[in-house]
Order: sequence, then C-alpha cells, then structure tokens
Amino acid sequence: MAGSSTFLSSERYAVVTGGDRGIGFEICRQLASNGVKVVLTAIDEKRAVEAVEKLKEADSGLSHLLVSHQLDVTDFGSIDSLADFIRARFGKLDILVNNGGVGGIILHCDAFVKAFEVAGGFPHGEHVNWNELATQNFSMAQECVKTNYYGAKRMAETLVPLLQSSDSPRIVNVSSLDGVLKNIPSEWAKTVLGDIESLTEEKMDELLNKFLEDFKEDSLDKEGWPTFLSAYIVSKTALNAYTRILAKKYPNFLINCVCPGYVRTEMTCNTGLLSAAEGAQYPLTLALLPIGGPSGLFFDRNEIYPF
Repeated sequence: MAGSSTFLSSERYAVVTGGDRGIGFEICRQLASNGVKVVLTAIDEKRAVEAVEKLKEADSGLSHLLVSHQLDVTDFGSIDSLADFIRARFGKLDILVNNGGVGGIILHCDAFVKAFEVAGGFPHGEHVNWNELATQNFSMAQECVKTNYYGAKRMAETLVPLLQSSDSPRIVNVSSLDGVLKNIPSEWAKTVLGDIESLTEEKMDELLNKFLEDFKEDSLDKEGWPTFLSAYIVSKTALNAYTRILAKKYPNFLINCVCPGYVRTEMTCNTGLLSAAEGAQYPLTLALLPIGGPSGLFFDRNEIYPF
C-alpha cells in the first residue's frame, strides 16, 4: 500500500474512538506524529484526558495536535455532542477511525494465557474448550452488537456531514479476520452478507435481530451461527458488510475496514503476536491513503479482501 499521503488540505482533523488505550491510543499517537489534529475519545472522560496528557508528556511536539472528548458510541446524545464539538472547533472532519469495540465475552485470563502458550498463538482447533477459556451470555452479545456494529454505524451517519466538508474524507473501521464470511456457518447469513448488489442496512438489521433471537433461544448451533466468540464474529462480519454499503453510498470517500492483527491488549489478556504500535500501523495507512486510493475493501496485514 502507498506510504505518504497526498492531501489537498494542509489542515487535517481526525476522530478516533476508543483512543484511551491499546491500538486506539497508538493510532492517535501515530496520526498526530503525521501532523493530523486528533480528537482522542473514550467512554470515561477522565481516561480520555489522561491519555492525551500521557501522549503529550511522551512527546511535547504533539501537544497542539491532541485534544480529548468523552464519547459513548452506544449513546446518541454522546455522539451528537462530539459532532457539535468538532463543528464548533474545526468546522470539518477528515478522518474517522472506528476503533472502539468490545469482545462480547469475559476471558478467563489464566486459562486463556495457558492456551495461547500451548498454541503458540490464538487458541483454535477442536481441542480448545472455549467453555473453559471464556464466558458469553445474551447480555454481552447485545452489548457487542450494539457497540461493534451499531456504534460504528451511528458514528459514520452522524459525522458524514462533517466529512463531506473535507477534500479527502476517510473512514477506517477497525475489524478482525474473525469477521470474514467463512467464519459464519449459516449459508443464509453468508448469502445475505455476500450479495453486494442487494445488501441493505435493513437486511443487516434483520440478520442481526435473528442472530440475537437465536442466541437468546440457545439456538446458535442449530441455526448455523458460530458457537464461541459468537457476537464478536457476527458483529465484525456485519461491520465489514456495512463498510461495503457505506463505500457504495459515498464514492468520493475512501472507506475501508482492517484487521490490525493479533495484538497484545487488555482485550486479549495481553497475549498476541504484535505490539499495539505495530497493530496501529495498518489502520494508520488506511487513514492516510492518498487521493485516488482504494475503497470498500477489507485489509489485513497479509492480504487484501475485496468485497
């Protein structure tokens, strides 16, 4: 992929959700290091402020390029407040990085770390007993879908008018290789999500409602849904599909999704093959794509998945 960016505007403004830690924190740092003014957001306002101060202490040259703002992507009022802040402060937005998300499970870290060490990577295969490694329930599944899919969707919908004021609008949806269609057993779901021409937001709602209903009825296996990391896989698959819809709707934007890799963060019990700084590099590249770059694609560190 291209390295440096060719923007028409010398003043660029970005919002990063979930910017107070992990990959999001590093995306904020690396965007600011590239001269982009960054609004670092977090659910907890204090954590957002502390994260910005930490970045400024590490590199005082970034002080004028970092501001904090509270944001809960599941709260319409919180998103509207952020949009009002950007409108008043900058008058436009150039980059939206939808990074904030949840796992939809509670990992049992001791057991998970041991499984990671045995596997030499992310635990997988028939020998892995996910009931020993994690807990998932309907409430977690609801939160996961609400955050990972609908949160990113609402952010895009609300901030599109500000992005339309940019001469180089970019949206980066931080996703996962767990979200590729092959991880959904249901042929019906794969057909819906894979039909690029007829896929709509209404069909996405129908699919996600059915998933949650089947989860609640304890029918995941019977109805062809993944039985572990269920909500995470389905929500990220939905996010990837929505990226296609959004890219078609706004052809003058560059809108892509990306798997940052298996990164050592709190969400993974600090297991992983990459540091947060390494994981942030590919989302950064997509945020700084040159004019005329690709759109509507899913990238990971080793392959490009066109939709």
